[in-house]
Amino acid sequence: MTRCCPILLWVAAPLAAADFTSEPVEVKVPIGILKGTLIVPPGKGTFPVAVIHAGSGPTDRDCNQPLLLKTDAFKMLAEALAAKRIATLRFDKRAVGASPKVKEEDVRLEQYADDVTAWVELLRKDKRFDRVAFVGHSEGALIGVIAAGKTKFDAFVSLCGPGEPLAITLRAQLKKNLSKELYEAADKTITELETGHEVKDYPKDLTILFRPSVQPFLISLFRPDPVKLVADLKCPVLIVSGGADIQIPPEHGKKLAAANPKAKLVIVEKMSHTLKLVDKPDDQKAAYTDPKRPLAAGLVEALTEFLTKPAEKGR
Repeated sequence: MTRCCPILLWVAAPLAAADFTSEPVEVKVPIGILKGTLIVPPGKGTFPVAVIHAGSGPTDRDCNQPLLLKTDAFKMLAEALAAKRIATLRFDKRAVGASPKVKEEDVRLEQYADDVTAWVELLRKDKRFDRVAFVGHSEGALIGVIAAGKTKFDAFVSLCGPGEPLAITLRAQLKKNLSKELYEAADKTITELETGHEVKDYPKDLTILFRPSVQPFLISLFRPDPVKLVADLKCPVLIVSGGADIQIPPEHGKKLAAANPKAKLVIVEKMSHTLKLVDKPDDQKAAYTDPKRPLAAGLVEALTEFLTKPAEKGR
């Protein structure tokens, strides 16, 4: 049965370097060598390990971007989970950070899923880990449910993941911000991309969104339905939504959780899309630009409870 559990607990403090081991790690994929960071808790024995996958755009392993996004959210999350005896792998996607650069027109969503498979295979060979979970943030959650058809996860976590095809989400965002005429032109372009065809006559005022080099990726992005894919997951599933998420509100999480009888839904009150604490509306900007802002209270606890449960057979 799906359960909705609002959480408001303590905020995890940063750990000292001595409380965990941070190791550079890499994996070979067809385009080259992807780079990441593996954090392992102290002590002997085996640990669960979670692959933390970033969301859309040039978001790196720490949840930062070159220009506007400065959060360190994934780094903070990994260090907090280490204190709970949970190992984590976070990495730079292809074309991001220290990983190989690729042409924009050559990127597809399925390639990101293939990269996840390579990381999981690497972790399966490490005897320090007794099970491998996936934690996908935003678009990363969509990539994860695609990867679940290619590899085995012992547990799956959607962090602020979309609960509808992303073409629907994009339309809703554009309708709020565009004139009627420009929105209708954008809607026509999106409809054509949904059919799998690239568009030459797109609205030039939206070139940054519909430029020819990004259209192949948009076609791959619009194709999957996250609700249907989550419904197919055989491993334990945790859906985490932020009560203060202005990009993907909790309604998305409710749709995902309702699709899978194994799913548990947790709504973390005062959590922004970047996983950071938001006490009041003015905090939204800081949640995207202040790396010192703490994670929302309750996030680490929800993940710890889920990821440290006795292992179940996954898919």
